[in-house]
Amino acid sequence: NTYEIEESQVKIGVNFDDLIKVLRRAKADDKIIFEVEGRRFRVILAGKAERVFSLPLIDVVGEELPTPRVSFDVIAKMLSDTLRDSLKDAEMISDTVRFVGEENVLKIIAKSDKGELEAKFSPESGSLIEYDVKQPSAASYSLNYLDEIVSKAYRISEIVTVEFSTNKPLSLSFEIAGGGTLRYYLAPRLEA
Repeated sequence: NTYEIEESQVKIGVNFDDLIKVLRRAKADDKIIFEVEGRRFRVILAGKAERVFSLPLIDVVGEELPTPRVSFDVIAKMLSDTLRDSLKDAEMISDTVRFVGEENVLKIIAKSDKGELEAKFSPESGSLIEYDVKQPSAASYSLNYLDEIVSKAYRISEIVTVEFSTNKPLSLSFEIAGGGTLRYYLAPRLEA
């Protein structure tokens, strides 16, 4: 049976780590189909062969958190593995990373007693797909949390949109095949 969902959003609970493992098995030209059947979440990878994975649904418990209403002064779209690589570089230096959005360049900076790292990205160099700065901004974030987010999500998404403003939350939006988006918000580390 085929069912069309008329609602713009449907909430289901599934183990994210298990879902990522399944999605990693998709090939670039596979069509990915999600279905809910009873208490199971089916992921169909349709390519040369059709592969059907069935994951158990889990109950989603807890209050619904509203989407933060934040306007961002810096918006940068880049390849998600480029972001991951720069965060891995920063991990060698510090547990905090600073995003700096200037007129023509996005910088990711890490500093500590171990040394300094400054990674630069720009549309001119080809490292940014899109870049818009309404106002120069800078904010610091926990590298541990950032790495946890990016190291999982980059495997299922080629492109990430990074949005931030001075001392405001960081938004990471990962585009998923088939038109989906995986969005994370991370609170800034306020410096004394």
